[in-house]
Amino acid sequence: MLFWEDFHEGHVATSGRYVVGREEIVGFAREFDPLPIHLDDSAAEATRLGGLSASGWHLCCIFMRLAADGFLIGSDCLGSPGLEEVRFLKPVHPGTVLSLRRQVLEARSSKSRPEMGLVKFRFELLDAAGEVMADLVGTILFGRRNPGFRPV
Repeated sequence: MLFWEDFHEGHVATSGRYVVGREEIVGFAREFDPLPIHLDDSAAEATRLGGLSASGWHLCCIFMRLAADGFLIGSDCLGSPGLEEVRFLKPVHPGTVLSLRRQVLEARSSKSRPEMGLVKFRFELLDAAGEVMADLVGTILFGRRNPGFRPV
């Protein structure tokens, strides 16, 4: 089980493997982001994206799956106040294999709730060549291993 004390500024870890499928791209788009670049091969090829591409919102869902499987499920995660940045840097086409890299930017104890700490991360969705496809920065709340401990 991971607690707030297990996250240290500068730590970097990579995890997961997720293959983005064509039918998944189209299915997500039909339901949530029905733009032609996510639904129609011909329309998408005529754009700067160069072909059918996953919605950025779809990438956020893939990010969450990889984060959950990679470390959140095995932690005392207490949720998140939100993301500060979300950037979609390169199109994700069918067949792209993604992994998640996370870097701890800051770890601090909560001033108002001593039983928890906050960890600010930079998350990057990487393709198989290590290129950054999407970049997210946000804070996650974690329970503390020893909430009553006060350093001297």
